[in-house]
Amino acid sequence: YLLDKSDKYDFRDVERLQQDDKWVENYLIWRHDVVDDTLKMIDESFRWRKDYTVNDLTESVLPKWLFENGTLFLHGYDKEGYKLFWFKVKHHVKDPKQQLDKKKLVAFWLEHYAKRDHGKPLTVVFDMAETGISHIDLDFVRFIVNCFTDYYPNFLTKIVIFEMPWIMNAAFKIVKGWLGPDAISMLKFTNKNDVQEYISGEYLPPHMGGTDSFKYSYPPLVDDDFQTPLCENGPITSEDEHESKEEIDADTKEAGELNEEQNLNQKKMNSVEQNSKSEETDKTEFKPKNSKRALATFKGPLLHISPAEELYFGSKETGERKCLIVLTNVTKNIVAFKVRTTAPEKYRVKPSNSSCEPGTSLDIIVSLHGGFAASLQDRFLIMAAEMDQPSGTGIPELTQFWKEVPRTKVMEHRLRCHVVESSKPSSLILKENSLNIAAKTNEDLHMQLTRLLQINRRLQEQIDRCLWFQQLSVVLSLLSVTVVAFCFYL
Repeated sequence: YLLDKSDKYDFRDVERLQQDDKWVENYLIWRHDVVDDTLKMIDESFRWRKDYTVNDLTESVLPKWLFENGTLFLHGYDKEGYKLFWFKVKHHVKDPKQQLDKKKLVAFWLEHYAKRDHGKPLTVVFDMAETGISHIDLDFVRFIVNCFTDYYPNFLTKIVIFEMPWIMNAAFKIVKGWLGPDAISMLKFTNKNDVQEYISGEYLPPHMGGTDSFKYSYPPLVDDDFQTPLCENGPITSEDEHESKEEIDADTKEAGELNEEQNLNQKKMNSVEQNSKSEETDKTEFKPKNSKRALATFKGPLLHISPAEELYFGSKETGERKCLIVLTNVTKNIVAFKVRTTAPEKYRVKPSNSSCEPGTSLDIIVSLHGGFAASLQDRFLIMAAEMDQPSGTGIPELTQFWKEVPRTKVMEHRLRCHVVESSKPSSLILKENSLNIAAKTNEDLHMQLTRLLQINRRLQEQIDRCLWFQQLSVVLSLLSVTVVAFCFYL
């Protein structure tokens, strides 16, 4: 393919394919591990990416009115924790002159999300409330479908279609013909009564029966709604004030011990010559007594972050309410960092706004506040940027630093929450029990556990629906018997 069509591809895509195993794996999964089909898909995808200049799509190259219109945007999560990609059909009007720009807008959003969250799958929501015949644009719908079936492999979890007008039934029969059997099974036709089977009310607007007060506006681009600043001690309410104060005191004492240990490590580190960043990290890394080694590490340009993707919390039954984030500074300068979250009312983070010395590691303790429970929709954002050596590291200096630092110099990394339902959480939880299993084995087990939990949830939903139909059948049968008996009586 490269010899025949080297001018058809963007060299950046070819380089990424040769380096990114996960991207290759997604293509293989989407084509059921058939290599010839996978190669054809990669060829078609790469040629499309170059035609649409996907790698160079930015806000500046697209008309501003496309973003202001609010037809397409990312916001919220479904019940399985997947990001929602909204398509407000009522804002779309078919116009051949604008079609290419609109298609590039779709590509922009998909590429923007793929780069930011490393290709995590999406749930597409077609909000068809208040739509009619003027909003039908099969060419545009086909392009969106092709993006997921041909260009972005293993990127789609389901398509939720809300209140499709009866006049569009014929059109969607055509759409089904474009979809393969796997994609057809992902179609979920919903209305106000059953849409919450897939999306909880907190991420649904009022007209869909939800409580989300979000109103789209531009600029800036819609993000994950991370809240800042995140208070280290969390909100204190009357019902759990005593408990919170005890936790705060314990964490303060623990933080003091950690700081003493960190200072000792810093002194030792200064007497040892730096051979390499990786060796230095191993020598100076420190852990509290009850911490455990993370399953995987995200290796960023400024900080290495463990865990790489998920924070593991226990359910209310297991009672595990704390977990650990380990930051390792791999630069020669002080790195300032701060932690933001989508649910600031739930979590306390210590420290949430601080700095990390060159070559040292720092532990961040994330704990659930009061009676709250972690959920799959919760996200954390770690922001980091290098500081000049003369700059102070106190709160006023950090506040001023974050106001002035350019966005291009800020490293961002996102973590999602994972709730362990029935078994004890992974090695990320602050517990005394240590696991002597290899890190890779642990990671595989947690991936399998996550899949099993998702399958179990779907089965439970199906069982609930079956029970509901069974109860309805029994009621109707009893009603029929009553009517027949009454007729015989008469």
